[in-house]
Amino acid sequence: MRNIVLISDPRVTSIPVEESGEALADVRGVLGVDARLADPAGAYAHLRAGLLSRLQDAQRQLPYGYRLLVVEGYRPPVLQRRYFEEYKDELRATFPEMSPDELHVAASRYVSPIEVAPHTAGAAVDLTLAAEDGTELDMGTPVNANPEESDGACYTAAPNVSAGAREHRKILGAALESAGLVNYPTEWWHWSYGDRYWAMTTGARTAIYGPRSHP
Repeated sequence: MRNIVLISDPRVTSIPVEESGEALADVRGVLGVDARLADPAGAYAHLRAGLLSRLQDAQRQLPYGYRLLVVEGYRPPVLQRRYFEEYKDELRATFPEMSPDELHVAASRYVSPIEVAPHTAGAAVDLTLAAEDGTELDMGTPVNANPEESDGACYTAAPNVSAGAREHRKILGAALESAGLVNYPTEWWHWSYGDRYWAMTTGARTAIYGPRSHP
């Protein structure tokens, strides 16, 4: 896990964006959506149209009896900034010896800095696996468990999860990778397409989705 490239790494932040102009699309009615992070405007249930299409492809790749359950897609910049600063404050209280730069990097394991955040571009989705009746399957940790509270089990390749959870992560990953998405390795639930992290991972020259506003 020491070789993981974090989203705050210059290899990611230095990648330019050539915005495609693609619209945000509503996921509701197309895929299963959980309302735990719902906002009044419904922003959480929107993604770039190209990403939604790829998620539909991934859904078709899943074995019988499994389905995707979307938890959060687009995230307004003000909310992204708040999440990052709140988590950084938690780390500062827990690890007072950390420098500001170290806190910034450590926080980026779990929340993207605003300047590179794929959720604010509608390019990232937090999701999990569910059974046909909508029951969430065991993935080893809840969605959005941070590294401290999960003892690192939130990392996609974490060894300290059950065999069943490991198999579910494998099923989810196989379907999403086949559709062209990439995973942020510190969060088994976070997958993206078209953002800077996707560009770094795939070797693309530029990202195609940059920050945008939700109507």
